[in-house]
Amino acid sequence: MLPAALEVSVTQARRFMRRALLLDTPAPSVGAALAHHGYIQIDPINVCGRMHDLIARNRVLHYREGDLMRHLHGGPDALPAGERQAFEHHVPDTSILVAFELEAWPHLHAAMRARTRRSGAWSGRLLKAEQEFSRKVLEEIAARGPLNSDALNDGRPARRSIWSQGTLAKSTLQKMFFHGRLLIARREGVRRFYDLPERVLPASVLAEPEPTRQATARWLALLKLRQRRLAILRRDELPWIEDLVQPVRVPNCPLLYCLRTDIPLLNEVAVDDRPTTLHLLAPLDPLIYDRVVTSRLWNFDYIWEVYTPPHKRVRGYYALPVLSGTELVGHVDPKADREKRKLVVVSRRLRRGHPVQPAVRDFARWLGLK
Repeated sequence: MLPAALEVSVTQARRFMRRALLLDTPAPSVGAALAHHGYIQIDPINVCGRMHDLIARNRVLHYREGDLMRHLHGGPDALPAGERQAFEHHVPDTSILVAFELEAWPHLHAAMRARTRRSGAWSGRLLKAEQEFSRKVLEEIAARGPLNSDALNDGRPARRSIWSQGTLAKSTLQKMFFHGRLLIARREGVRRFYDLPERVLPASVLAEPEPTRQATARWLALLKLRQRRLAILRRDELPWIEDLVQPVRVPNCPLLYCLRTDIPLLNEVAVDDRPTTLHLLAPLDPLIYDRVVTSRLWNFDYIWEVYTPPHKRVRGYYALPVLSGTELVGHVDPKADREKRKLVVVSRRLRRGHPVQPAVRDFARWLGLK
């Protein structure tokens, strides 16, 4: 049975989110941040650093560009399966690619199996040509180790593709990854090198039995709260984790929930005299991921406009929201000119009294730019 809702002020809720999302006290390592949040979202677009690096930068002490990928895969040579602590895959029933802890693997089986029965050029069942080609893929990877689509490309185009010039090799590898028959063993930039699951994940992880549907539903609902710490729960999510959550009422917000284990922190931030600090947030940062919560709690309407036509953009192609204390005070739209080793601010819009220059300079130094 759910306890009575806690009445919390807007300021207290905002302080709680900052603290609970590791923005005030970063985790000591990538592994610790993953254990806290459950996953870190991955995106390959690199305008001023990649999404996962921008998310982790604010949450991991002394974080460097690429540290998440090094944690996942090691250096130029792929980590042995027995040394893996995390892996890449998609959140079930979505196309959201993330870095997961190893404990996530058994919970992905049902979603991976379901994709093999659906149609779709991106993640659905293998077409006849892809089925035939998949046998070659498995033989080549078994014999040669991790391979990318170029190494397997025989010149044939994909029959259906979401890419303008997709190849049979690329579409087959992508689907086999969605289905769990291959995993990403390492990367060179954004290029994926795939290998057999038994050479990527520890044998003990692969041997774990598939959880029940109910156990995976509970895991997914819990994952949402681990990721956001204060969130709206859907009617089909709440029953699975009623024993783990605390309802929270905040003025002008829908009913929110936090983990009961986070209640001491919620009480701790009722009085908080920490100095105001400023953060440049990633466009898909957990703090602003839910547009309803961002709008109602933070009074900030934000859309990631990378896929918005240029003439319809309000903030910019890759605008970073600016968090100052308990206020979202505007945005900065930076672009890294790697050749000139310079960070260019394409646009900015900020409330008065919130100087962003020191944070931008620090961001440029982190990128190795001027």
